[in-house]
Amino acid sequence: MKKNIYLFGIMLLGGAMLSSCNDMLDKEPLDSFTNSPTFWNNPSSVEGYAATFYNLFVGYGNPGNGDFYFESLTDDQAGASFENWKYTNTPAINTNWTATYTEIRRANAMIESLNTMATEMDEDTKNHWLGVARLMRGWQHWDLVRKFGDCVWVDHVPNVDDPILYAARDDRDAVMDHVLEDLQFACNNINEEGTGVKTTWSRNMARALAADVCLWEGTFRKYRTAEENGKGPDEAGAQKFLQYCVELCEPLMAAYQLSDDYHAIYNSTSLASNSEIIFCKEYLQDIFEHSTIDYTCTSTQQDGMTKDAFDSYLFLDGQLKANTSYDTSNDVPVYKLSANDNSQHLNIKHMLEMRDRRLGITVDTILCYTGTGGGWPRVAGGMAMTSSTGYTISKYDNVTIDPAYRQNTFSNYTWCPLYWVSVVYLNYAEAKAELGTITQTDLDNTINKLKTRAGLPSITLGVNLNDPKKPGNVSSLIWEIRRERRCELMFDNDFRYWDLIRWHMLDKLDTTRPENVDITLGANLVNDNGMYDGTLVPTEGGEYIDAYTIGGTNYDRVYNVKHYLYPIPTNEITLNGNLGQNTGWSLTSSEE
Repeated sequence: MKKNIYLFGIMLLGGAMLSSCNDMLDKEPLDSFTNSPTFWNNPSSVEGYAATFYNLFVGYGNPGNGDFYFESLTDDQAGASFENWKYTNTPAINTNWTATYTEIRRANAMIESLNTMATEMDEDTKNHWLGVARLMRGWQHWDLVRKFGDCVWVDHVPNVDDPILYAARDDRDAVMDHVLEDLQFACNNINEEGTGVKTTWSRNMARALAADVCLWEGTFRKYRTAEENGKGPDEAGAQKFLQYCVELCEPLMAAYQLSDDYHAIYNSTSLASNSEIIFCKEYLQDIFEHSTIDYTCTSTQQDGMTKDAFDSYLFLDGQLKANTSYDTSNDVPVYKLSANDNSQHLNIKHMLEMRDRRLGITVDTILCYTGTGGGWPRVAGGMAMTSSTGYTISKYDNVTIDPAYRQNTFSNYTWCPLYWVSVVYLNYAEAKAELGTITQTDLDNTINKLKTRAGLPSITLGVNLNDPKKPGNVSSLIWEIRRERRCELMFDNDFRYWDLIRWHMLDKLDTTRPENVDITLGANLVNDNGMYDGTLVPTEGGEYIDAYTIGGTNYDRVYNVKHYLYPIPTNEITLNGNLGQNTGWSLTSSEE
């Protein structure tokens, strides 16, 4: 079997294979290939067919198509333009539904063809490719479940008169039990690869993907409420998924080591030799590029970090702001670029030096905002940046790259992490804490390694930071693991939004609730001398940017329990009236 296919090449090839059809009957997966024993007995042909699945790993990208930085519907970012719920009305068409079923059909076509035609392929190779197909089928069904809840489980390629085309949706728990079976098959049959192979299918990549899914499902079942979907907690189901998550993480923790350089995970022009990376997306200068850096270092106003997110980073004594021994003064000094510089810039370098090292890597030392003299260029001689909150995002930038590539759309070529061991540490620690089996050794092998890299003291099982925001249904240890996850994965891979969903804490995104006020605020501009041209909110002895008062208009995002699930697109209900609609959403489509 051909080894080490490079992902950027596969992505380009896969893009040409994508179908314009978006339903269960889409014929593209079979019609685009010679559907014959000759094709399916050739491992290289099967590998080419499976290459299209790489398109599902989005990675870095551009607005509307990028899982890092651009997904700003969280309490970590305030959008430069107001970020409302993903759906406020019921759409007629939703590619989150239709395109996902296209990929499921593609996986089922691969499974059926291998089972019926690959009679001359050796069993291990055949099971490897069956594992890849089942990994993708399970992963895509999980994506439907986390977005839509109940959905139709499809395990074959339907024909035009198949009853499944008119079937009611299956219970989401039953679907996820099928998903677990697919993940287990994949993790037992996909080929082992060396840890140096980071851009192709491997058993470790499958384990990392499956661990993410199992942690999500286990905690979702543990904390769900009847108000959300008519069901309460499922302790037995939660334990099943959480225990498998633990089992998946253990070999990954033995095979990969934490890198000394947190920043290098996100801004490297190659991740091939990074000891932390399990699976990544490769970009290549002038051939296959993205725009994530460009949107965080040019004149386009950034979706900045919120005050809530900034305050979640601990001080170097391991304490939150309310209990630290460090200076918590709101006094932000003025900084001039040179002696002849008439503009004034607020410099938070001294604040960052007292905090978790990851914060100083994630945001700039200079506050940047709209108004006279409020812009500042990170690129020497380049465009002045501004941020919706004053905090500009530096995490993905690489200052050694030529500015012509950093500050141009579709010109960035840093590689993107997709699965890496710090996420595995977080998954393992959280799963064991939720199971009640975590030990001090477990903490030392996971969370405390991340803390050491961040310059923070280690924690013990009895940790208690006395955070007033901690809800009553979780322990202080679990709350600290969640906080650590937030800071370690800030702006990464859309983790935060889906974490809030699985923890059943989506109400934290309601901007009208007094306890959530900090998710609407940005940096303290008490010393800006009137340069800022927006609205400031006096609080905690400072004057903080009100990121959701834009052009004099105050924008609010009001939580409703219906937002735990996306609406079923009405065109699909028209085709199959048995699908029904999710609670709270209309059967009639409206323009978004």
